[in-house]
Amino acid sequence: MDTVIGYFSSLSLVGLLNRLPAGVSQGLIWGIMALGVYITFRILDVADLSVDGTFSTGGAVTVILIIGGTPPAIAVVAAFLCGLIAGTVTGLLHTRLGIPAILAGILTQYGLYSINLAIMGFKANTAVNADKYSLVVSGRNVTLAIITGFIFCTFVISILYWFFGTERGMSIRSTGCNPSMSKAQGININLNKVIGLALSNGLVALSGSLFAQYSGFADVNSGRGAIVIGLAAVIIGEVIGDAILGKRMNFALRMVFIVIGAIIYYMVYTLVLWLKMDSNMMKLFTAIIVAVSLAVPYLKETRKNSFHKAGKQSEGGNNDA
Repeated sequence: MDTVIGYFSSLSLVGLLNRLPAGVSQGLIWGIMALGVYITFRILDVADLSVDGTFSTGGAVTVILIIGGTPPAIAVVAAFLCGLIAGTVTGLLHTRLGIPAILAGILTQYGLYSINLAIMGFKANTAVNADKYSLVVSGRNVTLAIITGFIFCTFVISILYWFFGTERGMSIRSTGCNPSMSKAQGININLNKVIGLALSNGLVALSGSLFAQYSGFADVNSGRGAIVIGLAAVIIGEVIGDAILGKRMNFALRMVFIVIGAIIYYMVYTLVLWLKMDSNMMKLFTAIIVAVSLAVPYLKETRKNSFHKAGKQSEGGNNDA
């Protein structure tokens, strides 16, 4: 009993409140990555695992360019372009060589590990000093980081909303929804898959670029598990959005709630650290969230169908009588 009392007395509510802004700022940065995952997971209906590699690529490219004298804003753009290239490689492996999407993503991710090491001079991590360089975003100024993250998220959501409302964007959505019908209508579904994968990984690399500046270093393993975090953000955001707005949640609001899902994820992560739990348990926690969230719709549909089938059988029995 004394141990429990001592544990709770060691927790500081003020300390938790002081940590929450950092959780919000990181959630905004990872929200951009979650938007990239949303493009492949929901729009294209493709399982892309290359994002674990492109997240690290974004950070590595950004840090090395900044250290080399490139303006941070230009370095961010370069990271986005490198992500586009990596996503294009995944898309071509899938569409041109016939490799299943999940395996194509794994191959790209595997190759990017060595490429990321080479970019950083075969060092596992490389630091960038916020005192020496004028970074786009930094963890040393959390308030400014929140404002910057909000601006980036708003810009990305606006661009995606515009793009997926164009003829090309609508054809990409159609490709993910029904590829056979889209192909029958003369849509180049292979090109659309490549564009979607490229755009997705470009956003992931952009997120990795901002995160490397925020944390003050690029690490070759910084993207490990990014796909699961992205899925968690997407699912959390969709569940909350559907619960609040229901049928009123349009495409733009769905993307907004995905970013909110990322923020909530990092708020929970902050809470776990405040409770002095092992942070490594967050991976198990995240896996459980994703597994349950993915399973619930299937189980609900199965239950609905079983009740419908039972009702039909009961109705048939009554008619025979």
